[in-house]
Amino acid sequence: MRHRPPHLYNHPQHNPEVNGPGDAFRGRGPGGGPRGRGRGGPWRARRGDVRAAVLALLAEEPMHGYQMIQMLDERTDGVWKPSPGSIYPALALLEDEGLIRADESSGKRHFTLTDDGRAAVEADTRPMSPWDEVTASQRPGSHQLPKAIKPLVVALSQVAEAGTDEQVTRAFEIVNDARRRIYAILAEDTTAPTAV
Repeated sequence: MRHRPPHLYNHPQHNPEVNGPGDAFRGRGPGGGPRGRGRGGPWRARRGDVRAAVLALLAEEPMHGYQMIQMLDERTDGVWKPSPGSIYPALALLEDEGLIRADESSGKRHFTLTDDGRAAVEADTRPMSPWDEVTASQRPGSHQLPKAIKPLVVALSQVAEAGTDEQVTRAFEIVNDARRRIYAILAEDTTAPTAV
């Protein structure tokens, strides 16, 4: 007996939106959720719909779970990288519902949409993909800020390990100056009229 496909994106019982807030520097939370504005920090974005994303990706080609994680990471420019703890429960649910099937290949389980799964994808009417919804929920350029921090930390670590006392002092002064200048940006009156 074939499973009747539920609506692709509105399935309250089986929507594995388990991504939560997490490390802003890695772009994900304990469940793989993105960061953006709101509870948990200024970089926590809208939570990604893992179920919808899996079906949308499989509509393009068969994939294994880790490949889906990589694809979502790439397509959101690092904003959303679901964890295995998000992807694999979603895959198990979708397989149980008859929307996808798994085939063993080279020691990996590759997933493919069933006819019911394709029908569910075609029945969806959302205006953009699940990954585009995540990136669209962020302010322009906001996801670039966390990315700038890791290289800075690496550079500071190198100065601390290999630099002279003078170089360490200069690096410390640069960081302190940058911190003050960043706070000065927040203190600017953006409502003041522009001089003409």
